[in-house]
Amino acid sequence: MEYRYRDASEMKDSGVEWIGKIPKDWTVSRIDKEFNVRNEKVSDKEYPPLSVTKQGILPQLENVAKSDNGDNRKKVCVGDFVINSRADRKGSCGVSIYDGSVSLICNVLTPKKLHPQYVHSLFRNYYFSEEFYRWGSGIVDDLWSTNIEKMKKINIPIPMGEEDEKIADFLDKKTLQFDSIISKKEALIEKLEEAKKSLISEVVTGKVKVVKTDDGYELVKRSSDEMKDSGIEWLGEIPKDWEIKRLRFLGKLQNGISKASDQFGFGYPFVSYSNVYRNINLPENIEGLVNSTDEERKIYSVEEGDVFFTRTSETVEEIGFASTCMETIQDATFAGFLIRFRPNSNRLYKGFSKYYFRCDLNRKYFVKEMNLVTRASLSQNLLNNLAVVLPSYKEQIDIYNTLELKIGGVNLSIDKLKYQIEKLKEAKQSLISEAVTGKIEVLN
Repeated sequence: MEYRYRDASEMKDSGVEWIGKIPKDWTVSRIDKEFNVRNEKVSDKEYPPLSVTKQGILPQLENVAKSDNGDNRKKVCVGDFVINSRADRKGSCGVSIYDGSVSLICNVLTPKKLHPQYVHSLFRNYYFSEEFYRWGSGIVDDLWSTNIEKMKKINIPIPMGEEDEKIADFLDKKTLQFDSIISKKEALIEKLEEAKKSLISEVVTGKVKVVKTDDGYELVKRSSDEMKDSGIEWLGEIPKDWEIKRLRFLGKLQNGISKASDQFGFGYPFVSYSNVYRNINLPENIEGLVNSTDEERKIYSVEEGDVFFTRTSETVEEIGFASTCMETIQDATFAGFLIRFRPNSNRLYKGFSKYYFRCDLNRKYFVKEMNLVTRASLSQNLLNNLAVVLPSYKEQIDIYNTLELKIGGVNLSIDKLKYQIEKLKEAKQSLISEAVTGKIEVLN
């Protein structure tokens, strides 16, 4: 479908800040003039539970925690617009293609004349989300909400004639094109991430060897006669001249610091769970702070070569992620949800640790051996029993230098794709905003 940007002479000031200019033949109207409020209470036994998400209105998944209030929900019909009233769910809304029920904290509206898909795009627009939030109230952010009485007073643009239907069809096609391109780029990122994991596993377990060349480093698959059985199922074969040591023989473990909640936000650097979970090596600048004592900073220090493991979580999928400290962080301590491994000899090069302990094979070992009760927890005993393959110290350095180059190149490709995706999302949002406020005209 073709479109054009309307000339300034065709536009007028809407008088509403979030809308800006609209076509001269468009009008502005309050939500309560254009929608009926649906406030019928029903049971989720008669009307299937729906989830109000940033992706729209979807059937509630079976593994989602259910409330005890299933008999006290709001009815939703096909074509209804539903929005979560709470600020911490900003952008969670959409027009439903299902009959069902939602939580009482949601606002449910039925369009009187406006095309449902136009409504869907209008209310999922970033600028409307901000306006909806502005009309809210609450003591703190987590309790901030915009009730239906406030929402009804918000002004929205009203297209002329059947233009809302044309806009709906136009955006349906255009957003599908954007989403298709974005999806392909996201799939490519997934493949690159898997390639990274595979490369790291093969190099740190010796399946391929590092060969120094005039141009740098090359990776060459080892022949079968260069390999031996490690005796450990999840490791498989390793090079004949490599050793295997249990972690307990290479250093000591220490659980992190435990402090009251009012001791955070000031004091000295604090390595958090997310610092470890999100990073293969600790960030140079740690933003977290904790009020720690001299003695605590000695016991829970963060030194060059230390490796930190995520110790506890709601799921096993987040257990055993490792992050290596490449440079000592002065006066820092680390979270109680982490375990610190501190090498006691020069058998481990910090760069090799960075890649070896983040390797997916180790996490598969943890998951296989771990018992999940109410929370998944990685014990020191299980971590101490982790098998560590040990090339020579020089070979560890070569492995690190090689992986820095190879993984760095893959990361550059991933970052480029992420940047492209972000720009596509911005362009998509801009197009939606301009269409629903009439700044572009759909021609056919």
